[in-house]
Amino acid sequence: MRFSTVALLAVVAQTSTQVQAFGTTTTKTSTFTTKTKTNANVVAYGNKQTQTQLCMAADPIKITMPALSSTMKEGRIVSWLKAEGEEITAGEAIMVVESDKADMDVEAFEDGYLAKIITGEGESVNVGEVVALIASEESEIAEVANGGGSAAVEEAASTPAEPAAGAAAGYSVPTTEVYMPALSSTMTEGKIVSWLKSEGDQVSAGEAIMVVESDKADMDVEAFEDGYIAKIVTGEGEAADVGALVAIIVEDEADIAAVQAAGDVTVVPASTASTAAAVEEAATAGVSAPDCEFSQIDMPALSSTMKEGKIVSWLKAEGDAVSSGEAIMVVESDKADMDVEAFEDGYLAAIVTAEGEVANVGAPVAIIAAEEGDIPALQAYAATLAGGGGAVIPAAAAAPASPKTAAPSAAAPKAVSNANAGGRIVASPLAKKKAEELGVDLSTVVGTGPNGRITGGDVMSASKNPAVTTKAAAAAAPVKPSHIPAAGVIAATPTARVLAKKAKIDLASIVGTGEFGRVTADDVMIATGEKKAPKPARKVAPGVEAVELRDDLEPFTGMQRGVSKNMEATLSVPIFRVSRAIVMNKFEALYQNVKPKGVSVSALLAKAVGLAAEKYPIMNSNYDASGGIKWNADINIAMAVAINGGLITPTIKNANEKNILDIGGEWRELVDKAKAGTLAPDEYQSGTFTISNLGMFGVSQFDAILPPGQGSILAIGGTSDMVVPDKDAVLGLKTQRQMTVTLTCDHRNIYGADAALFLKELADIMENK
Repeated sequence: MRFSTVALLAVVAQTSTQVQAFGTTTTKTSTFTTKTKTNANVVAYGNKQTQTQLCMAADPIKITMPALSSTMKEGRIVSWLKAEGEEITAGEAIMVVESDKADMDVEAFEDGYLAKIITGEGESVNVGEVVALIASEESEIAEVANGGGSAAVEEAASTPAEPAAGAAAGYSVPTTEVYMPALSSTMTEGKIVSWLKSEGDQVSAGEAIMVVESDKADMDVEAFEDGYIAKIVTGEGEAADVGALVAIIVEDEADIAAVQAAGDVTVVPASTASTAAAVEEAATAGVSAPDCEFSQIDMPALSSTMKEGKIVSWLKAEGDAVSSGEAIMVVESDKADMDVEAFEDGYLAAIVTAEGEVANVGAPVAIIAAEEGDIPALQAYAATLAGGGGAVIPAAAAAPASPKTAAPSAAAPKAVSNANAGGRIVASPLAKKKAEELGVDLSTVVGTGPNGRITGGDVMSASKNPAVTTKAAAAAAPVKPSHIPAAGVIAATPTARVLAKKAKIDLASIVGTGEFGRVTADDVMIATGEKKAPKPARKVAPGVEAVELRDDLEPFTGMQRGVSKNMEATLSVPIFRVSRAIVMNKFEALYQNVKPKGVSVSALLAKAVGLAAEKYPIMNSNYDASGGIKWNADINIAMAVAINGGLITPTIKNANEKNILDIGGEWRELVDKAKAGTLAPDEYQSGTFTISNLGMFGVSQFDAILPPGQGSILAIGGTSDMVVPDKDAVLGLKTQRQMTVTLTCDHRNIYGADAALFLKELADIMENK
């Protein structure tokens, strides 16, 4: 019978236990043998246990939806990187899964052929459900795809539940202990900046319950179980060692009183046993660290499923100086190649794990010396680590501290001198960063951390003390670390790789903008034109205010939607345009005479167009869908008016019959109503001929779009001086005021000759009458 480890559903030959300090989450995996091999996975979260047996047939290999994070319950297939029938190899990415945290590549753990995709792209399934089947041989694809050799899944009887974590620790009710998490590989203690929940409050899995200050930054910490906060052990502003108890959660609200009544109970994290064993092993091995200050770099856990990592390349050589935040190596995890930074300043004294070699998570890979002179001693010490002569205990594996309480009488941390014999100041990276930002001289700060280490809180306290010597206020802007990846390594996010593959773009041709030059999904979309590249900051002259332009989507208002639909409705209308210049000298003289009486240019234009349409009524008609010309007895001149958020056409009814003074008064009233938004529908929907005037904006000539239901629209340009021939002038030339108008007509009911005659009549009216 064939067994395989596929997509985080593991089948192993021996029992293994993985303990996660935060949330007391224990995962056990074991196998046993009957007539056919079976696999039992027991997963305990808090105090709940389930057991599932899988009896797998010989041929198909099942790919299940993996748990890509501790809170993930379901995942969505973003894309399949392989198609049915294609050959795959162990370690090759076959799909991209979107979890509740991020998009990640998922690899195949077996060689074979992708026989059947069960969950398609864009679909979601619960963690543990089968998403695809792999056939061992190409000849078995059809059999596997058609259901041959599928696994029979059945529920086995539940095993007796293990004692509840809380009960074992001395409580009478089931509890989930919340410990101080290790938020970075160098963190040994954390300070509770604030509790986001109070005792008695209900919490949900994945909900942030506290803010912790590590040696790197302040971070939210989530609950991994539903329940109620029964007791806060470490109060706000207090520090606790990594692995120390900080709070207790119960499942039922009624159990809160039992926990609070029990008083202080010492709860030891489940990881203590393995830690103690490691310490004992180190002691029996007789390995002693050199008497100098150094930092050990362990293989980091770059994903929730990573158990080992391979050193792709070292970016620094032995003896090189390194700075905090500088990339020193590239590690290949079970997800991708990633840069790993140094968290301390110093010198790379020894490389324990060479390029191309593999190390388990937590195993030492290098040693950083604080002083260059200590490199030889540390290289000798590193040789014992590489040769297995001694066990190296990770920083977080120190003996667990007793639970700290929120009582006011808790002892304050002991202040220790922060400088060693060599005069070097020992401070966390966060403390150094805050000292630079606040201008605090670290040599004047007394550290309260382990062995006098200066913490971020020490710097914050010192910054409020006027007696502390400060540095110059101005500080250089931080420089983003950078490095040149090893040959053949292209740093890119999983989503970026998928997008690049679909677009058939070589990732090497894209300049990454992510951390350390990593190619992101945005970089690929910019390269394909799907997304605009961010604009550089606009340079302006001193004293000139920079103009910020909008870059968003604004939904149409009701008026704008109406205008848009009307414009689209005219696209199917066959139109033509005719233009003519009109001499404006006499018209402008008339306007100057009537302007004091409240008559505008728009009123004069409406009267002139009304008179011309009266002589050529075909211009006042419109096409009828029944197949004919709709003649209109009323000449109603609509004139476009731009208002906030749209365009509207107030209408002068029977403009040909009214005198210009009446038209002038009516037009002022209509414009006021338009600006106030109080026009009645009949006052802007009854036009039979439309005028659009942009001349007041200096536009010399333009074409207007024909409104629905009308046969003509006249575009009015601006008036300008033109030099024209004149036989009576001294030089044969004279200056003349001219305006260009353009008429757009529906060619189904109006012809070119009709338009030309109308414009000739309009010019005659405006020039002579």
